[in-house]
Amino acid sequence: MGVMTEGLSTGGQSTGSPSTGGQSTGVLIVGAGPAGIRAAETCVKAGLHPIIVDEARQAGGQIYRRPASTVSRSAKDRYGSEAGKALALHKCFDLMVSNGQVTHLSQSSVTAIAHQSAQVLTNEGIKVISFEKLILCTGAGDRLLPVPGWQSAGVFSLGAMQIALKTQEVALGRRLVLAGTGPLLTLVAAQLIRAGAEVAAVLDTAPMRQQVKGAWAMAMARPIVTLRGLYLRAILGQRYHAGVRNLRITTNESGPTQLCWQDHTGLDCRTQCDGVGLGWHLMADTQLADLAGANFYWSTEWSQWLPEVDSAGRLGNGVYLAGDGERILGADAAECAGQIAAAACLEDMGLTCRPGKRALWRHERMQRFASGLATAFQVPQELFTQLPSDTVICRCEGVALGDIQAAARRVGPDINRVKSQCRIGMGRCQGRYCQFAAGRILAELGQTAPAKIGRLRAQPPLRPLPVSAALQSESVKDPQ
Repeated sequence: MGVMTEGLSTGGQSTGSPSTGGQSTGVLIVGAGPAGIRAAETCVKAGLHPIIVDEARQAGGQIYRRPASTVSRSAKDRYGSEAGKALALHKCFDLMVSNGQVTHLSQSSVTAIAHQSAQVLTNEGIKVISFEKLILCTGAGDRLLPVPGWQSAGVFSLGAMQIALKTQEVALGRRLVLAGTGPLLTLVAAQLIRAGAEVAAVLDTAPMRQQVKGAWAMAMARPIVTLRGLYLRAILGQRYHAGVRNLRITTNESGPTQLCWQDHTGLDCRTQCDGVGLGWHLMADTQLADLAGANFYWSTEWSQWLPEVDSAGRLGNGVYLAGDGERILGADAAECAGQIAAAACLEDMGLTCRPGKRALWRHERMQRFASGLATAFQVPQELFTQLPSDTVICRCEGVALGDIQAAARRVGPDINRVKSQCRIGMGRCQGRYCQFAAGRILAELGQTAPAKIGRLRAQPPLRPLPVSAALQSESVKDPQ
């Protein structure tokens, strides 16, 4: 699909246009989570009127996602100890909207970027927004790993389970098993238990000794947050098991029936269930940064390709990154990063604005905490070496491990060449869920480092684009 409209001016704020027309703005912000809200606030304080595009119905991001109007649970029940921060962010953003200080395009997705223009899919159709500066606050998504049987109905990401709980007060199953690693595993399990859901087991693939090693760095950087994590872990009680391996989901036509696993001693275990949640920490959502022209480097700490930015989030060419879309630092750090990136943006526009020393100090401290998290919750390589050849790796296209192995034998362990052979990463998610696993599998096959495998290049549209919406917009043209 095309991604730009000729003749759109940059800079300034316009009143908008029909669904097939164009808008322009001095600053376009993508994402209305903690980073996006603070970036917008910083721009508004400098006298600008940014446009904010977000996929959710209301601002808040995944961590502070707001419920449907019919949900009665209190903010304390939804957000726990972070309720005060969540409500403060919600109030800040709602006030900017009600005062007419920002334009908020909710339930909208940026599907492409080119030539300082963004193609945005809204409920009314396609808008093309030209911008002078672009601040990407795209956040992070679940890191999913292939488990035999995970393609079945009734198997969800941890993020999906959290969304269902926060927005609709429902658990995605009567008897649940959660598996993976990272702080989200503990958090979602504790939230479900508090809400009254039956959580039969919480299976963590990170060995306890590795978690203890990382916990020291976490405690030195943010002792109170670390203690909160230990409190949530205590809620899980005997449901929690560390160092598990050999996960396998048994299913029937209705979905999961049990999850088979081995504990840290090698004992075979089976847990009956009808719903499974999976997630191995998080991955930065970098696809828009890729379309915006980012250079990438392989991060051994996070086991992911990350965009190269300076200390203020500058990507280059008027593009800035903030929050977990740059690297996984958490919601508090995202607020700081939003302020820092917006300040850099304003400075580059010739406006005087410097981030507060407190924001810079807090951001640096949270980087040390995040490094401890990365150490504590690493993904064991054995999760990829013990998979049967018929294990589905790409759920969108139904590509199995054997298909990837056969393609690699033909063209070598290069992820884009393998993609052209077996369609890995060509489905609805555009590789967001399968790229990590495919890269680790190819690295194992080629006996080389994951950085040598390459990365899947982002291709527009990043989200499924209805043909009807594209046909409505004659002004959207292919940049090629």
